[in-house]
Amino acid sequence: MRSWPRRHREPPGPDADVSELLLHAAHQMRRGWAESLHQWGLSPHQAMALRTVDAEGGDRVSDLAARLRIAPRSATEVVDSLEERGLVARCPAPHDRRAVLVQVTDAGRELATQVEQARHDAQRALFDRLDPQERELLAQLLRRLIQPASQPAQTAAGAGAEPADRPASDRSPEA
Repeated sequence: MRSWPRRHREPPGPDADVSELLLHAAHQMRRGWAESLHQWGLSPHQAMALRTVDAEGGDRVSDLAARLRIAPRSATEVVDSLEERGLVARCPAPHDRRAVLVQVTDAGRELATQVEQARHDAQRALFDRLDPQERELLAQLLRRLIQPASQPAQTAAGAGAEPADRPASDRSPEA
């Protein structure tokens, strides 16, 4: 019986199947990003919440929880921790006095920009191991894997292809 790498920290062996390799690569990318967050004392959940609030411009905690795919109680804890640090603020909703929106502060927006750069740098550190043609091929294959089975497969020249003026290293998959 094959032993599984402890939390995907050890590289899969030569007999690893494609799903193991993909999972390990995704964990490696996430781990690099999580390590870069330590300089700001942020957890990945806090960073994702901050990025989401910054991008959305203001949401209820329940909406944020849905976007992050976490329990509302967990989203409340994340928002509480960000609010304590002055990165987000709870504000009354303009069209519903009962609702409270979470909005990013100026300090939160500045940090969100830095976090996004760290995320980009972590992805680049992983994907720069591939040459541009390999990155493009990987992107094409991943797009094919994640599209619904009911949709016909698309080639790089087909619909859904990335614009040619966008660097291949910027088109790395989300994990």
